[in-house]
Amino acid sequence: MTLTLNQVNTIFLAVALLVLGTFFVKRIGFLQKFCIPAPVVGGLLFAIIATVLKATGLLQITLDTSLQSLFMLTFFTTIGLGASFKLVKLGGKLLVIYWIACGFLALMQNVIGVSLASLFGIHPLIGMMAGAVSMEGGHGAAGAFGQTLEDMGIHSALSIGIAAATFGLVAGGLVGGPIVKYLVGKYNLKPTETQEVEVGAEEKVEPIKSDVFFIQVLMITFCMALGTYLGELFSSATGFVLPSYVGAMFVAVIVRNIVDKFNPKAIDMKSINLIGDVTLGIFLSMALMSIKLWEVADLALPMLVIVFVQVVFIVLFGTFVLFRLLGKNYDAAVMVAGFTGHGLGATPNAMANMAAVTARFGPSRTAYLVVPIVGAFLIDVFGMPIIITTINLFK
Repeated sequence: MTLTLNQVNTIFLAVALLVLGTFFVKRIGFLQKFCIPAPVVGGLLFAIIATVLKATGLLQITLDTSLQSLFMLTFFTTIGLGASFKLVKLGGKLLVIYWIACGFLALMQNVIGVSLASLFGIHPLIGMMAGAVSMEGGHGAAGAFGQTLEDMGIHSALSIGIAAATFGLVAGGLVGGPIVKYLVGKYNLKPTETQEVEVGAEEKVEPIKSDVFFIQVLMITFCMALGTYLGELFSSATGFVLPSYVGAMFVAVIVRNIVDKFNPKAIDMKSINLIGDVTLGIFLSMALMSIKLWEVADLALPMLVIVFVQVVFIVLFGTFVLFRLLGKNYDAAVMVAGFTGHGLGATPNAMANMAAVTARFGPSRTAYLVVPIVGAFLIDVFGMPIIITTINLFK
């Protein structure tokens, strides 16, 4: 028997699974500790149930995920609108070093993924899905680029990317603390600050107003329209695959920094972040619930090996290279904890790592300035071109 859900029913299911995932994350300590996203929990739960129903011959569920790309496009556009280069100046030299290190990490993650995939005799781009796409990119990039690769005829790319991102997220939460503990003990590091860093403290802000909100929607949709148009022109002129959401994101970066010069208050990041959070949640929920787990069984071992090597590399690079480049002090050690968090998972993972470290060893304002700025949006300035180039080299 087959159950077919139309566009509206599929969106309802995606939102329901997102809410269900939020419920589980709030009540299960393991999920909170490793910052597992709510849509990943709800979506994977549905994917498992759908796989069991199909395997037992009871029911096959067909979903209409045609609106998934719209939510994905909107989310990446909000990321671009958050990319104010004024923050780069605020971070100074350490931010630039950390940013370049993230770009190098993205390059090496793809080299590792593609090389090991070739060793296992599988498609190189499947290896890339366990590289920078799912490691530095996290679930958002894994869902986006996974769908792009599947549209290009590379089966299981989405499933592999989501699975690798999940394992990377857990690993990133596991290794950050031990690395800092090792560095603090070996070099007898001490924080230079005495005042506690308030994690998650926010200034009092005004509620979102409808007229301001619609201005943000206007800018988002303008960037989406222009970015997709320019991306299609670029792809048709060069033959170079450029996903629509990448063009929209980079147009949004340009728009943000032009607007900042004339009216810095025109962009309301509270509204932009709200739109980004909602669209990312629905997009991820739809991506996760539609993956076909039965297609990745044969690729499970190669994927786990690739992810393991990725973890080993980031631990060695962070401990013995990045720590020294950042100044070989306590702030550098805390930034390494953040680096492993978003280098294997996502920015919330990085913040969770640093929160655990600073709660035990002391505050680090420098780390709390540099890591979120790079992890939230600057990382994509290097990461996206590296991923797109890899796709075009091995397509």
